[in-house]
Amino acid sequence: MKILISYLSFLVLPLMCSQGGSEDYATETMAVEASYEELPQQKNSDFIANDENQNEANTKIIKTANLRFATANIDESYALVQKSAQKYKAILQNDNTGKDYYSVYRNVTLRIPKQYFDAFINELGKGVAYFDRKEILARDVTEEFVDVEARLKAKQTLEKRYLELLDKANKVSEILEIEKELANIREEIEAKQGRLQYLQSRVAMSTITIEMYTEKPQGTGTTVSYGTKMWNAIKSGFNGLSSFFLGILHVWPFILILAVVLFFIRRKLRKKNS
Repeated sequence: MKILISYLSFLVLPLMCSQGGSEDYATETMAVEASYEELPQQKNSDFIANDENQNEANTKIIKTANLRFATANIDESYALVQKSAQKYKAILQNDNTGKDYYSVYRNVTLRIPKQYFDAFINELGKGVAYFDRKEILARDVTEEFVDVEARLKAKQTLEKRYLELLDKANKVSEILEIEKELANIREEIEAKQGRLQYLQSRVAMSTITIEMYTEKPQGTGTTVSYGTKMWNAIKSGFNGLSSFFLGILHVWPFILILAVVLFFIRRKLRKKNS
């Protein structure tokens, strides 16, 4: 009997131990789950923030601006543009000056690093009473950039495969055919690389076109008198009349032919009437 009781005790003891272990495991699991429930919000928010920062960094935007304004002194306005350009590391791409019947003008095109685009325009606006035209455009080329980059990688992978085939080729005809395909692939790769470099350049350096003009001759304080305007109008009319006669001289053969045709038509009509 004692042996039977001892045997039963030996069997029940592991069950009790296993039950206690399962309770401890369940408690530990609940604690882990509870602590895990507190983590996802922080982890997800960090992940979303990092993802947004990465998307913003990967976005490719080409910025351009077209500004036009009147100024009392073109030289002073140009000096202001030069000072701001040096401050924000801009590159002068085009500088065009001239005058027409009504004004003296100066057109400037600048390439400026994208991070200084807004600061440059704001600083330039401080010295301008108002803009006749202020156009700011932002073109998103991210999709094109990613597409060109993916196509470039695919072409480079294809080039590697053809190079492997070239190493294994034994026949001259096969070698010539593979080299022909490689030449076409390399041409496409160079085209994709050129397009990619162009997009990178346009994204990194924004373009700003500035049109300055003044209604005062030579940018000075001297206004145009009424008599000068009348004389300019007379000269303009004389120039127009001269242009008209010069235009007639260019087409004199056609006028001569037309006059001869009209002469014969008129002569025929007179004969019929008589």
